[in-house]
Amino acid sequence: MADRVPVSVNHVHTVLTGAPVMHGTGAEPVSADLPAEPPRETWAKQATVLVLDTGIDPHPWFLNRPWFGHWGLEVLDGDGDGVADRQAGHGTFVAGVLLRHAPGVTIRQYPVLSAQGLTDDRTVATTLRRARYLAAARGERIDVLLISAGCHTTDNRCPPVLADELAFWPTVVAAAGNSSTTRPFWPAALPSVTAVAASGPDGTLAPFSNCGEWVDRTAPGVDIVSAHVRLVGGQRLYGAARWSGTSFAAPQVAAELARSAADRHKPETRVPGQRDTGFRAFG
Repeated sequence: MADRVPVSVNHVHTVLTGAPVMHGTGAEPVSADLPAEPPRETWAKQATVLVLDTGIDPHPWFLNRPWFGHWGLEVLDGDGDGVADRQAGHGTFVAGVLLRHAPGVTIRQYPVLSAQGLTDDRTVATTLRRARYLAAARGERIDVLLISAGCHTTDNRCPPVLADELAFWPTVVAAAGNSSTTRPFWPAALPSVTAVAASGPDGTLAPFSNCGEWVDRTAPGVDIVSAHVRLVGGQRLYGAARWSGTSFAAPQVAAELARSAADRHKPETRVPGQRDTGFRAFG
């Protein structure tokens, strides 16, 4: 296509893949015992994480939480063959990891990945623009944007439409990808984005995880247990799964940033009778 039209290949819609797409152990979710539900905390000040993924299903962990709505449910069988697609349940799993590490967080989500774990740069950028406008119209603050998909490009530059939109988002966390390479993975490799690699149980880098100077953080990403939805006989069954990938390391960092945002937004405490000098401490 780049040979036929006068544009850079980066101006062609670049396919982004869900970060768990990889080979070997941990590539597919395996059923696990459901851990105890994360506590239903109410933080003094709301901290909101916007999740771009496959959707979020009404798992028991999420039902009756103030932020949950029946929008953007998981599409489990996009090709209609009666079998759940490879990345089915991914968004529900990511939301569960986020909730386990930040039980009082408010989650907003937009489904951009198919159940096969695929999307493109324009879809992500358009969705982010819409989310930004809607948040502004509601007067809502989005504290952290979490993206668990990405891509490599032929010239190792971020797709321009994606880079341009992400410039409007001050705090972005993205999975570093599972290609076991130092080659930049976009949008994680953008300087303004916190790229999260996966570590194993011993704290060393997971064999599948991307790495390099562009990676900012690591978090556990091997044999993570979280909420999951399975398709059995055409019915949705809710429970837990064990899964590996940088997609499941990234929400742990997003949760940390959400907790910090909640702390920052707490109302100032004053000692009764204390005179206001007009000075404030910063740090």
